[in-house]
Amino acid sequence: MEEPSVLDYLKSRLPGRVQIEIPTPPQVPASPSVSPSRLPWRILLGLILAILAQRQLEPPANTQQAIIFYALALVFFAWAYSAYEWDLPASREDLEHIDPQSYERDPFLISIPMAVAAFIAFAGNRFTPLNLSLWIIAMGLYFYALWLPQPGLFPRLKNWFASLNWRWMALLTLVFAIVIFFRVYNLDRTPFEPFSDHAEKLLDVNDILNGQYPIFFIRNTGREAIQMYLTAFIVTVFGTGLTYMSLKIGTVTAGILTLPYVYLLGKEIANHRVGLLAMLLAGMSYWLNVISRVGLRFPLFPLFAAPALFHTLRGLRTQRRNDFILAGVFLGLGLHGYSSFRVVPFVILAAFIIFILHTRSSETKWQSGFMLTIVILTSVMVFLPLLRYTTENPSFVMYRSMTRISTWEQPLPGPAWQIFGENLWKSMLMMNLDNGSTWVNSIPGRPALDFIAAALFAAGYFFVGVRYFIYRRWIDLFLLVSIPLLMMSSILSLAFPEENPSVNRSGGAALIVFVIIALVLDGVYLALKRWTTPHRTGQAVALAVLGGLVVISGWQNFDLVFNQYTNQYNQAVWNTSDMGNVIRQFVDEGNHPQNAWVVPYPYWVDTRLVGIWAGYPTRDFARWPEDLPYTTNISGAKLFIVKQDDVETLKILQNLYPVHYTDYFTAANPFQSFWIYYVPATQP
Repeated sequence: MEEPSVLDYLKSRLPGRVQIEIPTPPQVPASPSVSPSRLPWRILLGLILAILAQRQLEPPANTQQAIIFYALALVFFAWAYSAYEWDLPASREDLEHIDPQSYERDPFLISIPMAVAAFIAFAGNRFTPLNLSLWIIAMGLYFYALWLPQPGLFPRLKNWFASLNWRWMALLTLVFAIVIFFRVYNLDRTPFEPFSDHAEKLLDVNDILNGQYPIFFIRNTGREAIQMYLTAFIVTVFGTGLTYMSLKIGTVTAGILTLPYVYLLGKEIANHRVGLLAMLLAGMSYWLNVISRVGLRFPLFPLFAAPALFHTLRGLRTQRRNDFILAGVFLGLGLHGYSSFRVVPFVILAAFIIFILHTRSSETKWQSGFMLTIVILTSVMVFLPLLRYTTENPSFVMYRSMTRISTWEQPLPGPAWQIFGENLWKSMLMMNLDNGSTWVNSIPGRPALDFIAAALFAAGYFFVGVRYFIYRRWIDLFLLVSIPLLMMSSILSLAFPEENPSVNRSGGAALIVFVIIALVLDGVYLALKRWTTPHRTGQAVALAVLGGLVVISGWQNFDLVFNQYTNQYNQAVWNTSDMGNVIRQFVDEGNHPQNAWVVPYPYWVDTRLVGIWAGYPTRDFARWPEDLPYTTNISGAKLFIVKQDDVETLKILQNLYPVHYTDYFTAANPFQSFWIYYVPATQP
C-alpha cells in the first residue's frame, strides 16, 4: 500500500474513522484509555466544564469566565472524542428507492382546472361554500392521483402492535405526560393579563362567529387565518367565550401537538432515544412553553415546521413519494399560520440542494428534483386561498415583513450588510447568551435555553460541524445550516435591529436546537453505559447522570416560566382584569353597562380589553375626556375609571358631578392602581 500522508494519519486517529490502514508495530499495546472498562472521565469533565461555562452566562453574565470554561470544555470533549470515549449517535443510513413514476392521469388532469376555478372563486377575501367545495375537490383529486397506495390499515396496525415494545411505550407515555404538565400547568394564571394584540385577535374571532369568513384578516397590519378559525372552533365547541383563555387553549394545543413530531424528527435524524430526549427537553423548555402560552400565533411556526421538516428529511433519506406529499401539505398549511413560517420553504429548498450535492447517484439526483416539484405543487394547492388574496393585495400580506426587511416604515439605521451580520451573530448566540428584550414572550437579557440545555447545544453544534468535516454526511450540514435559516425572520429585521433576536420569530429553529442537544445527551449516555466494572455499574451511572441532567433542566425551566417570566410579565402589563371586575360588579348591582366608562390616557390600558374581562367583549368602554360632558344627559348611576395620575380628568368629573363617591383601587403593583369615580343616580 502507499505510504499515508500526514492528513491521512490525522484522520485515522479519530475514533472509528480509519480511512486507510496505518501500520502499527505489534509490540505497542492499545491505549488503556480506549478500554470500555475505564471510567470515561474526559467526557464527564468536559460536560462539567461546559455546564460551569454556561452558568457564567446566567444573568448577570460573566462572558470572560464563560469563554475560558467553554474553551477547556471543548478541549476535554475533543480529547474524549479522539480517545474513543464518546461520539455523537450515528445518523440513519440513506436508502435507495426508485419511484415508480406512476400516477392517476385523469384525476390529476381534472384537479388542475378545478384548482384554477377555486383560485378564481377565492376573489374577494372570503371563504364561501362554492370556493371551499372547488378547493377541496381539487385537492382530493390531486392527492388521489399522486398518492402511492400502501398496505391496508388493519395489516399495518397488526404489524405495529406485534412489534411494539411496551416498556418503551410506557416510557414514551410518561415523558409525554410530563411535557403536557409543563404546558398546561397554571394556564389560567401564566400569563394572566392580555394586551392589545389579544383584543385584535378576539375581534377577528368575533367576525367569524358573526358570519364573516375572511381568508386574510386585515386588522392590526394583517394576520393569517388559522389561529382565528381555531379559536372560533374552541369558543363554539367548549363554550369558553371571547376570552383570553380561548386564545391560550388554542395556542397551547398547537404547542403540544408539535412535540410528537419533535420526537419523530429526532428519531429520523438519529434514533428513538434522541427523539425521546428531544421531545422531553423541548416540552419542558421555557422557550417553546412561553411562546405557546402567550396566546398569539407564535407556536404555529414550529407546529407546521416540525412535520414539514420531518417528512422532507425522511423523504430524502428513503426517497418515498408520500413523504414529499405530506411535506407539501404541512408547508402549505404553515403559510396560513404565522408570517415567520415564510422562511420554511427556503429551508426545505436548502435540504434538497444539500442532499443533491452530496448524493452520488445521478438517478437519485433527478428523482429528488422530481420530488421537489411535488412538494412545491402540493404546497401551492394547499396555499391556494391565501395565494389568491396575495395576488389581489400583495402589500397587505407583505406589509409586516417588508417593514422589517426594507425601508417601508423607516430608513435602515446603517448598511444592510452590517446590520445583517450583527443580527446573525446575535441570533446564533441567543441560545447561550441573550434571547432579546421582548418582555411579552421572553425574559429579557437571558439565554433562550436553561444552562444544561445551552451547554449541551454549544458542544453539539461544534461536534456536528466536526462530524460533517470528517464524514461529509448531508444531514449534518443540514443541521448546521437550518438553524440560522429558521431564524431568518428575526435576523432580517434590518429596519428594527432592536427586535432581534426574537424567540417567537425564531421558534422553528428550536426544533433543530433540541435535536442537537439530544444528540449530545445520548452520546454522553452511551459513553457512560459502555463503562463496565466488576459490579457492572455503567448502566446505573449512565441513567443517573442522564436523569440528573434532565431533572436540573426541568427545575430551571419550571422556575423560568412560572416564577421569573410570570413575575416579570405581571410587572409590565396593565391590569385590565381588575377594571373589568369593577365594571362587572357595577352591572351586577343593577346598573346598565353603557353607564360605565374608562377614561383613556396615553400609554395606558387598551379599553377593549376591559370589555372582554367585564363580559362584553365587543364593547369598547372608552370615553375620552373631551366627551365627558355628554354623559350628563344619560340617566342612572355612572361609573368612571381614571388613571391614578390623571388629575385633569378628575377635575372635569368633579365639575360635572359634584355629588360622587371616589375609591382608590390599590393594585399589587403601585403603578397599576386607579381611581373609581362613582356617580349616584340622582344629582342635586
